[in-house]
Amino acid sequence: MQEKYERQMKKGVLDMLVLRLLMEKEQYGYQLIMELREKSGDTFCLKEGTLYPILYRLEDEGLVESRWSEAGQKQIPRKYYLVTDKGQQTLQEMKLSWRQIADGVERVMK
Repeated sequence: MQEKYERQMKKGVLDMLVLRLLMEKEQYGYQLIMELREKSGDTFCLKEGTLYPILYRLEDEGLVESRWSEAGQKQIPRKYYLVTDKGQQTLQEMKLSWRQIADGVERVMK
């Protein structure tokens, strides 16, 4: 039962976390998965089937854009994502909302 609630809570912050990681540098999907896992101390261990719909939605909303890398001799082309100006502004708004929500939860849970 705990897993169900944990999944629901995590799901609500994934867009914000993905945008935050893309603010640092453009990345492709697998990089994002590994960095999110590492930086969160294994709290967020996403599968491709979870991450890519988030990236596609953020792209559809104009918050991120993508580009394909050139294929090298031993490299396959990769789709890199980066945050747009609109995405940067939206991330700031998300962070404010998150702080308000987290503060409200803390007040109730005391």
